[in-house]
Amino acid sequence: MRFIPARFPHTTPFLLALCVAFTLHAQDPSNVPAHPDGKIVVEPPPAPPVKNPPKVWIDKDTGHRVYRLTDEPNSGAPYFNFNATTPDGKSMVYTSSKGIGVIDFATRGTRLVVPAPAHFIVVGHKTPSIFFTRTAPDTRLTAIYAADVPTGQIRKLIDLPARRSIITINADETLAAGTYIEGNAGEEFNRQEAATEAAERAAAEAAHAQIKGAPNVQPAYKHEMMDRRLAARLPLVLFTINLQTGEQKVLLHSTDWVNHLLFSPTDPTLLMYCHEGRQWKVDRIWAIHTDGSENTLVHKRTMALEIAVHEFWAPDGKTIWYDWHYPYAEAFFVAGYNVETHQRTAYHLERNDWSIHYNVNSNGTAFAGDGGDPGQSAAAPDGEWIELFHPEPITAAGELNDPSMWQPGLFRTEHLVNMKRHNYLQEPNVRFSPDDSLVIFSSNMFGPSYVFGVEVKKAAPAASAKPH
Repeated sequence: MRFIPARFPHTTPFLLALCVAFTLHAQDPSNVPAHPDGKIVVEPPPAPPVKNPPKVWIDKDTGHRVYRLTDEPNSGAPYFNFNATTPDGKSMVYTSSKGIGVIDFATRGTRLVVPAPAHFIVVGHKTPSIFFTRTAPDTRLTAIYAADVPTGQIRKLIDLPARRSIITINADETLAAGTYIEGNAGEEFNRQEAATEAAERAAAEAAHAQIKGAPNVQPAYKHEMMDRRLAARLPLVLFTINLQTGEQKVLLHSTDWVNHLLFSPTDPTLLMYCHEGRQWKVDRIWAIHTDGSENTLVHKRTMALEIAVHEFWAPDGKTIWYDWHYPYAEAFFVAGYNVETHQRTAYHLERNDWSIHYNVNSNGTAFAGDGGDPGQSAAAPDGEWIELFHPEPITAAGELNDPSMWQPGLFRTEHLVNMKRHNYLQEPNVRFSPDDSLVIFSSNMFGPSYVFGVEVKKAAPAASAKPH
């Protein structure tokens, strides 16, 4: 297959700017915890379970009003880059042990739409549909379904051939994309990995009560797991399947670990995907069209231990944003690649402002981050916050510049929620509400996990209001 590299920037001017960033970012190395090769070390203060957590409060450390949006213990928001809101902006999906529910933004009420078992894929960009898969317990065959959010009506779309895994649905809701391992090569490997993951999850839950039963919990030995999967070199196929006819199309064959598929929110023919593995061992982020053309590497690493991870689409479908370390755990940027103009942007942020995941609002004027404890890759001594970032471009008017060069900028940071009671083995998965008034996240700060929303605008509390 022909590989078409994306346009890469000239590095010299950017490295000069990077040296300045390093200088501004300098700190005592003794303050930075060591990074273990395997287990993620997390040492949050214990948060005793609260039977009836507050529904609304003002964070005393930030002055922002926070709402608890779900009532079910161990409920959570979907993964940060999956679309979770209906096209009209009225509802957002969440998951719990009961199944897939929705939050009504106007009333902040919730209701169950898809009873368990159901594996959430995405909310449609065209219709208010929840796409999900369900596996029949007798045949072990999986089918794709769509549930209408307003009515709750569920319809079966197609049965999937054996071993197919679906990860994303395109913008006009005609295609699904996924992967499968050719032949039986992956069956024994997957059985072993499932057993290992279950044992590690049980051990982690025994040590950290907050994550028991919670969604989106990181594997305790994530790096080792990623190394094993990449080294297995299983013969994998990236494919699409037509949701009306069931017709399949192979996009590529690989013995790499291809994962994290995500269709553009606006272009039904454009699919982002990733070569997975320990982050500094792979050129991770790619894009390909559904006819198999223009298989494009989005970010080419040029430094040892450089990583580009946790990619997400801007709502307008023009930019792929991602977390960029240059190098790993030392210099931090939120980087963007415009798929139309090929322009590249890099917003620098400080160690304490680094986040596991980021997201961007509807018009690109603000970003959000979910922070991280000292056990995460940035080893931030004070990073446990839900953050609001105000991007500021650094203008280069009259200076040597070129469209192929990185366009620099920085983030001005505003704390939204103190997360020091949150156990970061569970990922908060931040996102903006459709009207950009809330930053939504999951947290176990009260013991079990719930979905929360914090107002972007700082509260003006009444005299009787008591900060939590």
